[in-house]
Amino acid sequence: MIKIALAGNPNSGKTTLFNLLTGSKQRVGNWPGVTVDKKEGELKGNKDFLIEDLPGIYSLSPYTMEEVISRRYLVEEKPDLILNIVDASNFTRNLYLTSQLIELGIPTIIALNMMDVVEENGDHIDVDKLSKILKCPVVEISATKKTGVDKLIKTLKDSLDNNVPKYIKYSDSFENAIDETSELLKDYVDNSLLRFYSIKALENDSKAFSNYDIPNDLKENISDIREKIEKEQDDNIESITTSERYDALEILVSKVLTKAEYKLSKTDKIDKVVTSRVLGIPIFIAVMALTYFLAISTIGTGATDAVNGFFEDTLSPAVAAWMNSINVNPVVTGLLVDGAIAGVGAVLGFLPQMLVLFALLSILEDIGYMARVAFIMDRLFRKFGLSGKSFIPMMIGTGCSVPGIQASRTIESDRDRRITIMTTSFMPCSAKLPVIALIAGALFNGSSLVAVSMYFVGILAVIISGVILKKFKALASKPAPFVMELPPYHAPRAESVLRDMFNKGMSFIKRAGTVIFVSSIILWFLSNFDFSLNMVSENAHTSILASIGSVIAILFIPLGFGTWQAAVATITGFVAKENVVATLGIVLGIGAGLTEESKELMSAFSVAIGGSIGGYSFLLFNMLCMPCFAAVGAIKTEMNSAKWTFAAIAYQMLFAYSISFMFYNFANLIKFGTFNIWTVFAFVILFVMLYLIFRKGNYKKQEPLLYKKEYAESRG
Repeated sequence: MIKIALAGNPNSGKTTLFNLLTGSKQRVGNWPGVTVDKKEGELKGNKDFLIEDLPGIYSLSPYTMEEVISRRYLVEEKPDLILNIVDASNFTRNLYLTSQLIELGIPTIIALNMMDVVEENGDHIDVDKLSKILKCPVVEISATKKTGVDKLIKTLKDSLDNNVPKYIKYSDSFENAIDETSELLKDYVDNSLLRFYSIKALENDSKAFSNYDIPNDLKENISDIREKIEKEQDDNIESITTSERYDALEILVSKVLTKAEYKLSKTDKIDKVVTSRVLGIPIFIAVMALTYFLAISTIGTGATDAVNGFFEDTLSPAVAAWMNSINVNPVVTGLLVDGAIAGVGAVLGFLPQMLVLFALLSILEDIGYMARVAFIMDRLFRKFGLSGKSFIPMMIGTGCSVPGIQASRTIESDRDRRITIMTTSFMPCSAKLPVIALIAGALFNGSSLVAVSMYFVGILAVIISGVILKKFKALASKPAPFVMELPPYHAPRAESVLRDMFNKGMSFIKRAGTVIFVSSIILWFLSNFDFSLNMVSENAHTSILASIGSVIAILFIPLGFGTWQAAVATITGFVAKENVVATLGIVLGIGAGLTEESKELMSAFSVAIGGSIGGYSFLLFNMLCMPCFAAVGAIKTEMNSAKWTFAAIAYQMLFAYSISFMFYNFANLIKFGTFNIWTVFAFVILFVMLYLIFRKGNYKKQEPLLYKKEYAESRG
């Protein structure tokens, strides 16, 4: 089988092209020894070609896990062909990776993507000249518009032989240093990779030589060459290498790229408003408010009512009637109907709202807006000494905390990565949405502002936690600058949006059919039997679940939801957050009929002041406390330490309890003038938190965001 490595920068359209080339014949796994996703698929119409989708990277320097994986695969596995996708609208920046790939001596094809954007800007790239200079095929495509893809596939099939590209030459002094190093290394490394290893040796990249035994005297000779060129250019070797590449690329680009007279593109004009310092955050708030309003209060509501009606009025009665007709034991009938179907139905009832939310968030991602959100939030994060890169895992975490936590591995600093892992799950993931929708509907007249507030509570929790945790020596660090590219705006692709919505929806359904199904059966049994295993259907307060919940509920009395129903719902939420809804449906005896309009839900928050303040406190705690077991497993994997995993969970629980405690008691004080011992403790917690925030520590502001766009670079 012929192996083709698909390599390119993030946001270059690599994933879109991969989907076009492979269609539905894709497999997703993990790279050997790591948990970064590995996608591979057969070329459509030809099973002899296997395409390996490498992680999106900016270079082959080993600064991130993705770069390590990509370099290891290319150097050690040596694919038959490299398909390098280049964002032609950010030409020079993308060619930086190309300059490294062609030094590997592997046949290469360059796919110039987003050529429609280049033409729209009035620019012109001489593809034939570029192909002659680099001695490899160059194909113009637009993955989003599916143009040029057929030609690319034909080129792939015809380009396995005699297409080893010609490397780019640098300045005479640097080329001399490479030649001297090559002469020293030629007997110790793979000669087909001699130039690659020579440059890595000059850069003092020891990781590149992990499979080779290089004599110490030879290393000293290379060190002398390195010191000589550093002295000549009065700079460090990494900066010299970077400058050499960009200088050579500028010469290359000047030969093949003709730029139109500069004018603001549509993307630039939109960004002047969307990413402005004054309007950026208000627009972000408005966009998220509209998104949750459409998902929870309008479009998704009708479908949610229909699904709930199906489970409550059709499926449950039909299954119960059928089981009664064949004389099934009433206990078994209750277990299946009031336990399994009721629990799963209570969760799946919110699936339509979630699908709408998934679709809307996918559209925002597809048009390029979510990348701007990371840019906007970086400004806010920098004010508190936090890494702007932390917001990327947070955004991913709104879908599911597990991949969000895994995304933290792109952060270079171990200490910043730990803080990100500890705080990513503060963002409301898709599993928390049914809980938010349920409480918002039952206690706040279905207000979408409750969902929006949870989103920004998550962001605020990340900021506060980051500031506090940075004050401790074990987590103090100097934040690294945040470098990113903003893709041009384009219309959302229906295929991409639907695929994303379908995949996330299926993931939610699978959890409902496994974890929630089993949990619902166990919960029904515990809520319908006492410790003597007698049924207590008429008096649930004497059940096993109620007895256990009553003990646990004592802990939540200061938080305003000290009832056994709310307590057990919170505890079962540690298994899977969807369990909160399933549990309330079972313990309140309304099963699949549990909706945001269920008045029975109010009894779960039977506190002296009523349900709304206690209900919001309940939401706060469940949004900020320890995530589900799957996310805890991801924390353990990424932390690679039981001690740090325990520290993360302990911090999350303490933080969630403190925030809910303060909210409930201060809300009581403001609304009803209630002042008691709990209020005093709330002030103590507040003062302690303020002390931790403002005390002197290893706090340093972050360097400004490096906003990489070609039009900006060309104008300083």
